Amino acid sequence: MIMIIITGATGGLGRATVEHLLKRLPADRIGVSVRDAARARDLADRGVRVRQGSYEDPAALRDSFAGAEQVLLVSGNDPSADLVSLHRDAVDAAVAAGARRILYTSQQAAVPGNPYRPSEIHIATEAILAERPVAWTALRNGAYGTLAETLGPWRRTGKIALPADGPVPYTDRAEVAEAMAVILAGDRSFDGPVTLTAPTAVTFGDLAEIASDLTGRHIERVVVEDEQWVADQIRTGVPEQAARLMLTWYQAGRAGWFATADPLLAELLGREPRGVADRLAAA
Repeated sequence: MIMIIITGATGGLGRATVEHLLKRLPADRIGVSVRDAARARDLADRGVRVRQGSYEDPAALRDSFAGAEQVLLVSGNDPSADLVSLHRDAVDAAVAAGARRILYTSQQAAVPGNPYRPSEIHIATEAILAERPVAWTALRNGAYGTLAETLGPWRRTGKIALPADGPVPYTDRAEVAEAMAVILAGDRSFDGPVTLTAPTAVTFGDLAEIASDLTGRHIERVVVEDEQWVADQIRTGVPEQAARLMLTWYQAGRAGWFATADPLLAELLGREPRGVADRLAAA
């Protein structure tokens, strides 16, 4: 019996991927590796194999990966952890368990030179995968945070006040998860990096115009100088390290690192992905 194991299945992206897999495969062909098995009790009740496993415990991971044909490694997000080492341990656990393919949630434009700091983690993890004797797929997902998180309190202020940016294909997390489930459950193999993004890259200026059209009020795009933005973030309680890390995302965007939209997401979904106008309207 072919089994697909998903890590991080109690998080947003991992859980959504499991839900889409359940629409395509019998539950007994799906397993999850989770830090807290109690949080996945409802999946167990539906027939999904639930085992405890975390990137910090390679032995438990190997057990949770037992019987896997494919393993989806959802990338870690703890900025205080040595994520490259944790990802290496997870890759090696999947190899030791006999997985034939490892899929890893990477990031759009995870290539050398990208100033967005997490790119370095994804580049290193992809290199680890390339060195192992196993087929692998790096899912270079477009930015899929909610637009509310991305744009800030524009409804209250009437302003999108953020650092200078560039075009980005802001992508719906639910559609990324659906596409990953299509890849996992399908017969088509994807080797190496693949990019999953919305069909169109837009700027904050474009989003301000779209928001203005949707609301019938003028939404202003205000460019905040980098150091001023960092200072503003610190005043609201954001740690400086976190603010400066996020600043590198804006810097990467305005340098054009995220400007290219890719058609693969639409191909996998069999429809046009949601654009930012639809997402803003729904919100």
